[in-house]
Amino acid sequence: MIFNIAKLPGDGIGPEIVEQAVKAIDAVCVKFGHKVNYTSALVGACAIDATGEPYPAETHKVCMESDAVLFGAIGDPRFDNNPNAKVRPEQGLLKMRKELGLYANIRPVTTFAELAHKSPLRIDLVEGADLVCIRELTGGLYFGRPQGRSEDGNTAYDTCVYNRDEITRICKLGFEYAMARRKQLTVVDKANVLATSRLWREVAKEMEKDYPEVKVEYMFVDNAAMKLVTQPKYFDVMVTENMFGDILTDEASVITGSLGLLPSASIGVHTSLFEPIHGSYPQAAGKNIANPIATILSAAMMFEYAFKLYDEGKAIRNAVAESLKQGIVTEDIAGDGQPYGTDQVGDFIKQQILK
Repeated sequence: MIFNIAKLPGDGIGPEIVEQAVKAIDAVCVKFGHKVNYTSALVGACAIDATGEPYPAETHKVCMESDAVLFGAIGDPRFDNNPNAKVRPEQGLLKMRKELGLYANIRPVTTFAELAHKSPLRIDLVEGADLVCIRELTGGLYFGRPQGRSEDGNTAYDTCVYNRDEITRICKLGFEYAMARRKQLTVVDKANVLATSRLWREVAKEMEKDYPEVKVEYMFVDNAAMKLVTQPKYFDVMVTENMFGDILTDEASVITGSLGLLPSASIGVHTSLFEPIHGSYPQAAGKNIANPIATILSAAMMFEYAFKLYDEGKAIRNAVAESLKQGIVTEDIAGDGQPYGTDQVGDFIKQQILK
């Protein structure tokens, strides 16, 4: 097979970690007889510097013409809390999601046995934790209109908007994932307060009849937040709206002990995007210390979700597991062991795939 992949390294550590994922992709293609073509494009602060836009039209064109998008990270401290910034890197991410129709963010949360002791939770709570968070990406408060501030600047407002089609689309994905796993779906909302949440619950209940094997539970977001840290093994598949999902998935990510281990996929109408869940970590940029494993595992998700090539994805996962087992890891998870550089971890995983 021939794959056309848009490569969007972005800001901070993005270029370094994407480079390691490319090593893994190339190794898989050698091993399984595929060919890959990469087209690089700008997004985020580096795109603002070059073009004035965080998601330029040329970048969008590259993404639209690709089979999948491999994305690093967005963010630059120059734009943080800067009242003079007319445009911000993060606006590029929102625009990319909207224009590519990236409506669902999928984050698997799996505890690695070798690193369970690094979780802030007790080992008995996290060992065996295995859940999938599905977050709606194109609706809710982040995109609702009207949005703004009063003329005197003393009042600000955001509008949370969802329609039935948006909810049906994301819930369908949730039901399908549950069917493929342990057949348990948790719909997270705030239906006791929010009209949008009541619509979410109404739509999901209507869909239950189409998936009679799935056990569906409806849970308020505050209860879900508590249960994630007290009973993470309780969950199988969780589906929720944009802002709730943003918060809950970040909370769930620390269960594993490191943000540097968790991949994600954003499923889209036009193409799909694969990225680590962590940010641009500008303090580490260029120091060869960033953990590339989340990005490499995002490449595994790319083979599985975009190309339906599960053996190829498994080859990457097995190589990552071996790097953890042998302690070939970066300083954030090395503990008392010898830390390895970003590129050394990437090279080791590449060689494991080629074995």
